[in-house]
Amino acid sequence: MTATTATPQTRALPALGGFSLGMIALELRRLVRNKRTVVFSVIMPPAFFILFGTSADYKHERVGDGNVTGYVLISMAVYGAMLATTSGGAMVSIERAAGWSRQLRLTPLKPAAYVAVKLTIAMIIGLVSVVVVNVTGVFFGADLPVGEWIACALLAWVCALVFAAFGLFMGYLLPSENVMQILGPALALLSFAGGLFVPLDTLGDTFATVAKFTPVYGVGELARYPVTQSGHLWQAIVNVAVWTLVFSVGAMWRFRRDTARV
Repeated sequence: MTATTATPQTRALPALGGFSLGMIALELRRLVRNKRTVVFSVIMPPAFFILFGTSADYKHERVGDGNVTGYVLISMAVYGAMLATTSGGAMVSIERAAGWSRQLRLTPLKPAAYVAVKLTIAMIIGLVSVVVVNVTGVFFGADLPVGEWIACALLAWVCALVFAAFGLFMGYLLPSENVMQILGPALALLSFAGGLFVPLDTLGDTFATVAKFTPVYGVGELARYPVTQSGHLWQAIVNVAVWTLVFSVGAMWRFRRDTARV
């Protein structure tokens, strides 16, 4: 009789530094269980659109290729995507409080992969918000050319990547128990400062100049451009790219610092 020696199986390290569809599915299930995230992402944006954008005058007044209701719809889709993606990214603060970030230091997960997973989850939630707001607009008087409507919705969603990175960065800086209580009002103020709720040309040159340096400015300008065909397109693109890079680098920096304290 000959003895056989069992060879221990080895598990390959996750590809792409730990980024995988399985991890995204797990994180998404955890996120949708949070009722506050659902309220911020799905309920508030369409409610604000109905409240502020559906008056009879707005339905008949024109802006660019659409009516004012459609213009407000785009702004609220951007705002909803901002809230949703920020909320999704900021969920990392709860993981920090539970010690999950320190456990990740013992895994092959790379900082860039971790940030990529969180950004992906936040963008999925942002897409849900944008879809819900735009479907609401169909039934409440928004009038936009179909092609431009789709383009605006896509731009509102894609450009919200900057706020997914923002939420992730802030999630490492703020305590878990009140992260969205702080970020919610902060996003509202940034939306006013960036011209999302009030047209900048009605507030003076100084205010308009300052607004161009806020992270909301670029997202709003790009999302509305297919309908209005106005604004500083390249300034908006640079604004979105720079702020996304700043917040993403900041999130990876904080992740390294957080996981180093094991």
